[in-house]
Amino acid sequence: MSSLDIIAFDADDTLWHNERLYAAAQDRFVELLTHYHEPEWIRERLFQTEMCNMQHFGYGIKAFALSMIETAVELTEGRVSGCDIQALIDVVKGMLRAEVVLLDHVAETISQLAARHRLIVITKGDLFDQEGKVARSGLARYFEHVEVVSEKTSASYAALLGRLSVAAARFVMVGNSLRSDILPVLALGGRAGYVPYALTWAPEVVEPPPAGQPGYHQIEHMGQLLKLLAEIEQR
Repeated sequence: MSSLDIIAFDADDTLWHNERLYAAAQDRFVELLTHYHEPEWIRERLFQTEMCNMQHFGYGIKAFALSMIETAVELTEGRVSGCDIQALIDVVKGMLRAEVVLLDHVAETISQLAARHRLIVITKGDLFDQEGKVARSGLARYFEHVEVVSEKTSASYAALLGRLSVAAARFVMVGNSLRSDILPVLALGGRAGYVPYALTWAPEVVEPPPAGQPGYHQIEHMGQLLKLLAEIEQR
């Protein structure tokens, strides 16, 4: 009998590629505004606007769209054209329609794990967008629950575990963000598997747990997860 009740997964940049869509959208945003300001200044102002707007709009592509439009208006002192605004809207629609591209080893790992464990997704962002990506990913049948939260904190994880009647010590969270997927779970006494992604959004960058931190594990890619979970259960 397994010593682990639930294996939970982050979605974006853990199961499928996502941050590179934002990077491409930012490149297009800079391209549209380079005749007003230097590229690095445009990127910095967009980032500042995103941070200020997080309390109003939260996370996700739609929030990003509003921040791009607001930044464009500010940086052009209201002179941004309707054509440029439409171009930004088209970029965002393209992001929302983008193919869901799974990371290497994800499909086979998830299918094998689902035969032995209860699997769930815990992600943050826009509900409509996240549910759509889960559906388009082809993985939906493997997950018994998808939880979309406004923020990943120890309190939000504890609330979910309470609803699922699962003890933190019998819970594993797998994700690419130390800030959102790893540290809050470790604080509850749970276990976490960190899978770094090539691109990390700046607000998610934090110092890793100290060496020897109980419950903390790092793997290079999802193909190593089965072995990691077997080792955890043996302990």
